[in-house]
Amino acid sequence: MAALRWLTPRKRSATARSVLAGEAAAEAALAAPAQKKAARTALPAFPVVGDPHAAAFFDLDNTVMQGAAIFHFGRGLYKRKFFHSRDLVRFAWQQAYFRIAGSEDPEHMQEVRQSALSIVKGHRVEELMSIGEEIYDEYMAGKIWPGTRALAQAHLDAGQRVWLVTAAPVETATIIARRLGLTGALGTVAEHVDGVYTGRLVGEPLHGPAKAEAVRALAAAEGLELSRCAAYSDSSNDIPMLSLVGHPYAINPDTRLRKHAREMGWRLRDYRTGRKAAKIGIPAAAGVGAVAGGAAAAVALQRRRR
Repeated sequence: MAALRWLTPRKRSATARSVLAGEAAAEAALAAPAQKKAARTALPAFPVVGDPHAAAFFDLDNTVMQGAAIFHFGRGLYKRKFFHSRDLVRFAWQQAYFRIAGSEDPEHMQEVRQSALSIVKGHRVEELMSIGEEIYDEYMAGKIWPGTRALAQAHLDAGQRVWLVTAAPVETATIIARRLGLTGALGTVAEHVDGVYTGRLVGEPLHGPAKAEAVRALAAAEGLELSRCAAYSDSSNDIPMLSLVGHPYAINPDTRLRKHAREMGWRLRDYRTGRKAAKIGIPAAAGVGAVAGGAAAAVALQRRRR
């Protein structure tokens, strides 16, 4: 089925189950003539059903979900008055930068994480977990790429474990993984004492090489063979993680990852529509510009009232 899935991109969104049903129907229609060809043309089924030593690792931002989870989380916190209008302007600009650039800049993402840490400092973990459930329903559920969700479901249907691996807070990642029916999540750990966030991280953000180390450690603990595992990401920052496994996939790839994947013969899949300039630059800039403009207007109105 894997060979068929990568032939053509879809032009419209679909549910995970409808994607699986459609691809299965197309494969069944082609099965008879394919059997008449030489045996050398047959490809082994992937993912392999019933392989206890195989698993799949999915990056989150722009791979499973459109945009960055931390931005959507920030939007939900603003709605609940965790921070002020001036902070919303900053979040809107950060989201615009992320979507227009189409890739992760380490310094930029560090700035975003520091903003988020300062916002949650002093709040209880259980409070943020409860709010995170609500924010998922409000802002994240509709941002899941149906195509990537179908890929994850294929691994689950094959009896394999599926993990999110992300720089997003582990609490947020865990909520998303559970809502999608995945095995679990590896994410950035924020320090908390007696259940209260301190505003500091435990170690460093789970980004770049740190993701690869997390996957390696989890594989050792779970008895997985990385050569049988798959990994999916949109970002060249995740090349270390993708290079660890026997089945690397570039999903909605940035320019550098697309080039690297082609050179290495990795499979690519792009669920965005149109060319990059159209699908990321113009609509994203317009949409986020509206958010930023609205936030700026709110700030201006607040100042006039003073």
